[in-house]
Amino acid sequence: MAERRRIRMKVNGREVQGEVEPRKHLVDFLREDLGLIGTHVGCEHGICGSCTVLLNGEPVRSCLMFAIQADGAEIMTVEGLAQDGKLHPLQEAFQEHHGLQCGFCTPGQLMTAFHLLKENRNPTEEEVRLAMSGVLCRCTGYKQVIDSVMAAAAKMKGK
Repeated sequence: MAERRRIRMKVNGREVQGEVEPRKHLVDFLREDLGLIGTHVGCEHGICGSCTVLLNGEPVRSCLMFAIQADGAEIMTVEGLAQDGKLHPLQEAFQEHHGLQCGFCTPGQLMTAFHLLKENRNPTEEEVRLAMSGVLCRCTGYKQVIDSVMAAAAKMKGK
């Protein structure tokens, strides 16, 4: 049995801790230990982007990272988008513009788009396409995803 290590981090603004085996992936810690099942496990090779979370403000593939590597870090998952029971403008835009179908890639899409809009509040459609190209979707054909991100950017300009 592998030695377990204590880790601490801030997840969605809340201090958390746990004991993990060194080989436990961050996505598994989030889902299994913390019950944050919004982050999806897709390909487990870092290709699909469904497991994207923000680590210290930067997008990472949580299936490629060990939980102990996030010790002391600040993590934001898709559950951290909505505040006080109110959907984030990105979530509203994805709903209004049909940016999701089966929903499997949606957490990765939302976290990727959130990071993009944090860095660039007025992206061009081409910049959105480039940013979102790292999250694979088999259902939407991406048009609705791009439309959703552009709509959220417009909605967030006033905030």
